[in-house]
Amino acid sequence: MQIVTDPFQKELKEHGNYQFPLLVSRERLSRYESGSFLWHWHPEIELTLIESGEMSYHFSNYSFHLRQDDILFGNANALHAGEMLHSSDCSYISVTFDPKLIYGYDKSLIYQKYVRPLVSDVSLSGMHFDGSLPWHRDLYWLVRDIIRLYDEKPPLYEIDIVLRLQRFWKNLCLHTSAKDSASSGDLQNNQRIRMILEYIAEHYASRIYLEDIASYIGLCKSECCRLFKRCMKISLFEFLLEYRIEKSLILLADPELNITEIAERSGFNDSNYYSKAFRKVKGCSPSGYRKRLSGAVHSGRPGF
Repeated sequence: MQIVTDPFQKELKEHGNYQFPLLVSRERLSRYESGSFLWHWHPEIELTLIESGEMSYHFSNYSFHLRQDDILFGNANALHAGEMLHSSDCSYISVTFDPKLIYGYDKSLIYQKYVRPLVSDVSLSGMHFDGSLPWHRDLYWLVRDIIRLYDEKPPLYEIDIVLRLQRFWKNLCLHTSAKDSASSGDLQNNQRIRMILEYIAEHYASRIYLEDIASYIGLCKSECCRLFKRCMKISLFEFLLEYRIEKSLILLADPELNITEIAERSGFNDSNYYSKAFRKVKGCSPSGYRKRLSGAVHSGRPGF
């Protein structure tokens, strides 16, 4: 399994519906290929509660080490990804919702004074609440209560959920100093990172030249690389390599395709280099991964 996105890396999954745009979902990293979900974004806000295990959660400008009972706030439109730590599984619950549940309509006073300053601050991609401060526990129990109400659906549960979301937001406003508006440079860099991810998603299966990416986002090659490394904490080359490896995992599940064909469809013009890169990233050969995947399917156990 992997998160399904459009060419702009926007997640296509619906988070609730128009009448009540909120979704509570229980997840495990082991359900994703390689124990990680790839970079994506969505216009909804996401609250993540770690139930067991640990996770490394990445935004485009920083990362968090999440542990059991930690809460993570993921801002609207923030690029994010997550992965296992020490090859150990992590189970977590996501509460994803449209911020309109908090403020009602775009020109409302609540939106102008309390919501827009937070959601428009591109430097505030996410916040980590680990219980180290007294008000963190308030957030923990609010999220727990939202999950319980969503599961049990008692009378008036939608109203009770909205009330708790508003209390959560009030805590953020009381303890967070957000910029009222992002600088033009921050907005432009955020857009350029999305454009790079879009370009890779559309062209990873063929040869990609750095000058083409740089030209696409309007920078020179060296500045393009520096921007990507600064924001994503990984070099552009390493990211492309790992992205191609991740895309090849789906193809490895097809027994009709040989390793050479899989390498070519994933953007590698040399199957030997593909195997070498695969072993470096995944710790095993493509054929070894395929055998383990096949064994997991036949035994009924979850795969990678």
